[in-house]
Amino acid sequence: MPSTILDSAIFRDVFTTDAMRKVWSDETRVQKYLDFEAALARAQAKLKIIPKNAAAEIVKHCKADEYDFAELKTKTEKIGYPVLPVVQQLVKLCKNGLGEWSHWGATTQDITDTATILQIRDALDLIEADLKAICDNLARLAKRYRNTPMAGRSNLQQAVPITFGYKMATMLAAFERHRERLKQLRPRVEVGEFGGAAGTLSSLGKQGLKCQAALMKELKLGQPEISWHTVRDRIAEVGCFLGLVTGSCAKIAFDVKLMMQTEVEEVYEPFHEGRGSSSTMPQKRNPISSVYITAQSAVVKQHVAALLEAQVEDHERSTGPWEIEWIVLPEIFMLSAGALAQTKFLTAGLQVNEKKMRDNLGITKGLIVSEAVMMGLGPYLGRNYAHDLVYDICRQVVATGRPLNELLAENNEIVKHLSRKEIDALCDPANYLGVAGEMVDRAIKLRKK
Repeated sequence: MPSTILDSAIFRDVFTTDAMRKVWSDETRVQKYLDFEAALARAQAKLKIIPKNAAAEIVKHCKADEYDFAELKTKTEKIGYPVLPVVQQLVKLCKNGLGEWSHWGATTQDITDTATILQIRDALDLIEADLKAICDNLARLAKRYRNTPMAGRSNLQQAVPITFGYKMATMLAAFERHRERLKQLRPRVEVGEFGGAAGTLSSLGKQGLKCQAALMKELKLGQPEISWHTVRDRIAEVGCFLGLVTGSCAKIAFDVKLMMQTEVEEVYEPFHEGRGSSSTMPQKRNPISSVYITAQSAVVKQHVAALLEAQVEDHERSTGPWEIEWIVLPEIFMLSAGALAQTKFLTAGLQVNEKKMRDNLGITKGLIVSEAVMMGLGPYLGRNYAHDLVYDICRQVVATGRPLNELLAENNEIVKHLSRKEIDALCDPANYLGVAGEMVDRAIKLRKK
């Protein structure tokens, strides 16, 4: 019976995706073990290390559906590792004793690590596709709302006007950086392992490196500079990368949750009937995807810490830290896939309330443009004096509730230099957007297709 969020019949497709679950399934992992064994047999046959007929027989039986998983479970519990039970079944499946040529010169960790890298490669293909889709969504939002003014916020207070397109473009740039990070890390991470007992390939003599190169060519993986049984930066790097990615997902989710508040109401998550409803308050429309993203990203970060702990391994083959990866790496990928799926859904159908954004710009009676007024007065009064003068007038706005532009127009020092029309223009948030639009254009232009 399923017992965790990731395999729950109810929650499984909320917190992860079926495609990512398959990558980390028992069936896929065992098939990756067998992909290694088949590739090793082919490579060694070409180098005349094992007979060609043995290689053909071994390759013939490297299909996971031929294997007894109940027996694998029993033997793994007895032996402590799953690879030897797979090899034992492979030997039995092969005719005329030819299976004895399987696993020639390899060790359990070679197969386990290389299988993990093969799974990572498949998983990163899924991550890459989701990153692109999210970038596409963010680019559309940035372009559509390039000139839509809204309040920029600092310490949860209104700061100066920005545009919603600018806000989305900042996240577009972040996700484009993630795409670039992924492109850069894949050659470093997608490297196989084949070193034998202590990494020196001593069982193959002088043919060790040739065999290693041929094996990696078969698997379409990079050949390691040197064995890495207990040097785990590759695995740690991909975990840290996913921590960064899900952190960006959580940033979007956090802002959406804040902007969905009743008092703000500037955006809403995609809606269908019943989504986000409360069991007791009929008026509620709760954030859903954003809430899941928050939880997923938080757990990913904690798991990444465990993955970093797994780097501290003893000597040439470790006693325990390695197994930390078995526990947390699949969950990091599955939760990351879930967070990306929710972010993709959210950004694809985000509902934007432009009127409410404009209305919220006015709730401070003009205080949000106080910097604009200060800078406008600076050339006439000096920046520091203009700052203090506008500060005092802002306090009057707070005390009286009267609009800033009216109080400015009543100040004798100000009206010497600015007409009412000029004061009103300074107090229009749409006139104080800086180069937000140009920044949006730049972020869109520089993104990779």
